[in-house]
Amino acid sequence: MLGRKERDQLELFISGSLRQLIPDEHVLVRVDGVLDLSWLRNELADLYCLDNGRPGIDPEVAVRLMLAGFLLGIVHDRRLMREAAVNIAIRWFVGYGLHEPLPDHSSLTRIRQRWGAERFRRIFERSVQACIAARIATGEVVHLDASLIRAHVSWDALAVRHVEAVAEANSDDDALRESRQSGKFKKVCVTDPDATMATNGRNRRLEPAYKQHTAVDDIAGVIVDVEVATGEENEGMAVAERLDAVATTAGRAMTIATMDAGYAYAKVFRALEDRQIEGIVPAKAEPPPGKVIPTRRFKFDALHNLARCPRGKILRPKGKLHRGAFQYFHASARDCGPCPLRARCVSPSRHARVVVFNVNHPSLLRARRKRLQWGKREKRLYQRHRWRVEGVHGEAKTWHGLARAVRRGLDNMRIQAFLTAAAINLKRLAAALLAAIAGFSPEPLAEIRAGAHARPYPA
Repeated sequence: MLGRKERDQLELFISGSLRQLIPDEHVLVRVDGVLDLSWLRNELADLYCLDNGRPGIDPEVAVRLMLAGFLLGIVHDRRLMREAAVNIAIRWFVGYGLHEPLPDHSSLTRIRQRWGAERFRRIFERSVQACIAARIATGEVVHLDASLIRAHVSWDALAVRHVEAVAEANSDDDALRESRQSGKFKKVCVTDPDATMATNGRNRRLEPAYKQHTAVDDIAGVIVDVEVATGEENEGMAVAERLDAVATTAGRAMTIATMDAGYAYAKVFRALEDRQIEGIVPAKAEPPPGKVIPTRRFKFDALHNLARCPRGKILRPKGKLHRGAFQYFHASARDCGPCPLRARCVSPSRHARVVVFNVNHPSLLRARRKRLQWGKREKRLYQRHRWRVEGVHGEAKTWHGLARAVRRGLDNMRIQAFLTAAAINLKRLAAALLAAIAGFSPEPLAEIRAGAHARPYPA
């Protein structure tokens, strides 16, 4: 018999909690079992008046609303509140009944402005500490990588920075030349000055973007550190600070750090050596020989701060460090004049050879030698790096709205990154709780250090 259902519902009566209407496998139900925000009120007490003014939104409600949006991939406040009005799972997650009016979307904006980015970083750090307490992260074997995030601006908002250069050029041609070299002609974003032009490929055009530096633990893919900078910042500039941040958040020293070839700089290897961290980084190969004797044929003596040419003559440092890391070494004209290699070594316009060495050059040489000695263990660790940290970036951009900035400004971008990372960590923590009930346990850390392939962890 063909069934029939009357759609008219004049009255709606519910006996019990909204939780009874939400399936157990819903992501908000699973995250609610591991989310602890009882500490939040004391953390924010200094931002509110305790005995005067209109009662504000409960801080836990605000954070739960934002986390629900990132967990469900609804990152815009207006759309989130429209969805929360009809979504009983979101209402239950934030503690609102069907009859209660939800906060206005503008309240979330004011809350972000009042709290600041560092308060949201504390929420992220709490999620990391909860994962460490659950033993699904240790902070000892960590994969680091950076990813570009498209800024929330249009192409019409870009302008070429050249007005000051033209004004200077009217009086001095050297000023025009200097301005071209210093980058004053680069495109800038008028509506979001913090976003800078960057690209992740030689064949791709420059776009206004931010750069997110991410550190992912090896065991279960927990994000143990995240920070956002301008798009044009080089990856190597932030490594030392990020290594220290991971150690501070995890509460223990890092033992192994893996990075891709984009981090293969002398200062990165020096930062790893100073912290006694084993670096799994594919050092860039030396350039092929050309017509001119290359710098690599010159021996750098870091102990005495000298350099020696292929004929054994000494080159001495002159001037201050360039950009705090590069030192110029000059040979003597008396040594270069009668040298039989002068035609291949010294430019006709100069009297003697000048070479440039990074002060951390010995660390780079040791890293190159280590790269040639990589075994199965190092290769497997580097393979894990590629799918661990790059997989997290793909997950954040595909499922949690991190492919594009939601709001403008560096602080707003940092808040978005912190909440996205916290949402991913809470998913990992909820999966660990479910796995513990099912009798699953992640593989020991010793196997990871040995380079064994990890079993897939529940998503």
